[in-house]
Amino acid sequence: MSTCNWPLGNGQELECHIYDTNTNWNNVAGVYIFAYRINPTHWHALYVGKAVDFKTRPMPPSHERWNEAIRLGATHIHAAVVPQAAMREKLEEMLIQTLQPEMNVQLR
Repeated sequence: MSTCNWPLGNGQELECHIYDTNTNWNNVAGVYIFAYRINPTHWHALYVGKAVDFKTRPMPPSHERWNEAIRLGATHIHAAVVPQAAMREKLEEMLIQTLQPEMNVQLR
């Protein structure tokens, strides 16, 4: 399974696994990023979100923002398991502030 390290803005990175849209998700909590590949080693983030449970959270292709993400070029979902709610909140905020994804307007 491929991974991608996303900068958190504090000198640290969050390692995410890269998934395609037909993934069968597990019952775990975490953060996710809708992204597309810029070149063989770089990705562009379009949307950052969090889930209490990836299996019950609507994920692509049924996620409420996925069609918009597709129009902007999204091809994959990057996800990291983050069990603690407070850490999910913090990581989501840090990723949005650092990456400035065009589909996230809050937390900027």
